Amino acid sequence: MTPLAVELQHVVKRFRHHVAVDDLSLAVPVGTVYGLLGPNGAGKTSTIRMLLNIIAPDAGRIAILGAAPSQPGILDRVGYLPEERGLYRTMRVRDVLRFLARLKGLRRDTADARIERWLERLELRGNGIDWGRARVDELSRGMQQKVQFIGTLLHDPELVILDEPFSGLDPVNAQVLKDSVVELARRGKTVLFSTHVMDNAERMCDAVCIVAGGRAIRDGTVASLKEAHGGRHVELTLLADAGDAGVATMAVLSDRTLVERVDDYGRSMSVELRAGADAQQLLRHLVDAGAQIERFEMVRPSLRRIFLDAVGAAGTAPEMSGHG
Repeated sequence: MTPLAVELQHVVKRFRHHVAVDDLSLAVPVGTVYGLLGPNGAGKTSTIRMLLNIIAPDAGRIAILGAAPSQPGILDRVGYLPEERGLYRTMRVRDVLRFLARLKGLRRDTADARIERWLERLELRGNGIDWGRARVDELSRGMQQKVQFIGTLLHDPELVILDEPFSGLDPVNAQVLKDSVVELARRGKTVLFSTHVMDNAERMCDAVCIVAGGRAIRDGTVASLKEAHGGRHVELTLLADAGDAGVATMAVLSDRTLVERVDDYGRSMSVELRAGADAQQLLRHLVDAGAQIERFEMVRPSLRRIFLDAVGAAGTAPEMSGHG
């Protein structure tokens, strides 16, 4: 049996009359990258705070690395990057990292060696540039986030918990952090991160749990979720926009006995078939309607599509802005 880095069993958390986490269960195997996905207000941050013993659950059981989060010493094996960033802005980068390392019990020489490796790894030192000498408030937001990421990892934790780690980062800095997360998993570390940016989760995660209204509404490996939702999605490209292709073509795409949903009635579109509908029947109807088809391909749905379908079915309108 694969050991678990994180396990929640029927966890509930209430804040007065609001149920933030509602009978949530999940299991995160050791050595995986696991995504906790959901819209703003889904209960992701409340779940993470319970994992870290910042707040206590009202019901249920939580285990981290095989022990309760309240067990002495267990959280020393965890690294946490909160959504709310916080560094001492007037301190120099190396000084603040040494301070964070000392809080985790690292010796000065060990901390300094690791700081230098991470500064170089995250492109904050090298080629004649050394941002380690700069004050925190002299750094861009992206560089500050990389510094806090280093502080999360200096004590070489077994479990790394990241709350919206890529929020607000430019593509270059985001990619540097993503590469580092993947490398952590290769080294046998477990990474749990929350997000509702589906592209990040799809590229990085071995498994995910989609939450809405504090409940788990889908969970499993990314491959298994796609397999379960496969067989009903067609990528369709016409030689002209659907409207220009004629009334008959639009009638086929609007036929609710065949088609559940069409994203973008342009030249290229994603078509979701009705449950039990036959893709070949749709193709025949389009050809009979005179549609000039450039591409007609059955595809597995993206994680974003699965997320939108799952959260919509749960009655929660997702916010896809990239924060939360």
